[in-house]
Amino acid sequence: MWRYSRNPIVGRYDIPSSNSIFNSAVVPFGDGYAGVFRSDNKAVQMNIYAGFSKDGINWDINHEPIEMKPGNTDMIESDYKYDPRVVFIEDRYWITWCNGYHGPTIGIAYTFDFADFYQCENAFLPFNRNGVLFPEKFDGKYAMLSRPSDNGHTPFGDIYISYSPDMKYWGEHRCVMKVADFEESAWQCTKIGAGSAPIRIKEGWLIFYHGVINTCRGFRYSMGAAILNEKNPSKVLYRTRPYLLAPNETYELTGDVPNVIFPCAALCDGEKVAVYYGAADTVIGLAFGCLKEIVDFTKNNSLQ
Repeated sequence: MWRYSRNPIVGRYDIPSSNSIFNSAVVPFGDGYAGVFRSDNKAVQMNIYAGFSKDGINWDINHEPIEMKPGNTDMIESDYKYDPRVVFIEDRYWITWCNGYHGPTIGIAYTFDFADFYQCENAFLPFNRNGVLFPEKFDGKYAMLSRPSDNGHTPFGDIYISYSPDMKYWGEHRCVMKVADFEESAWQCTKIGAGSAPIRIKEGWLIFYHGVINTCRGFRYSMGAAILNEKNPSKVLYRTRPYLLAPNETYELTGDVPNVIFPCAALCDGEKVAVYYGAADTVIGLAFGCLKEIVDFTKNNSLQ
């Protein structure tokens, strides 16, 4: 994969009130693109904002955070919102994020137009992070990847999958991927978390995920890829032993939280892939790759 030469595509001050804009998700929308962006303001309050772009690179982000309306619940208050993902399923766009309700859990909302947003019940009990929906149902059920965690800066974490018939009640929780052994793949030995919405390929489902190692300088976040079984996505077919991207550029190495690449969205036209990622918890970067090369790399350099 290679980085966009004009990274970062979104700067930390692109909203007047912002301290940082990062870990955000985008989708095709109309004749361009729309997205939900994490911005921490100058009081470091975490919230999510809608944004629009004609080309997926130059973004106009709303200056006010998203105001939720009741969806399948009246309980729409939250202490904070961060690290959103967006995916289109059937007739609407679904947004998931880390929602503050007595600690972090997974919030859910939907929109048809990125103007009105309707919040649903939280998916899980606290504590949980990195909720990522599949773009298709399995036997009539929605499916979501997540990482059960704790109320701190999680020093552990594996990826699980859960199912729901109605985007309100979630169950059938199954483990998908655990952290790797230090000796086998140290970059992902502390915790892992789902990144972008899964991409359907002929081998199954391609996911980009972040992996973390706890070094003498603190946590270091890198990006890998995995391929999940088409019918049973709790089964991992392949998983990268080497990372695809690791912090290397100045905007990834230096920021509010140094040494972070955190993927949250991937756009694919069948041949090329564009991955949007948070860099150093401060700005947004963009990386490109050829789908076949990424799939071959994942299969040929797999832990499985």
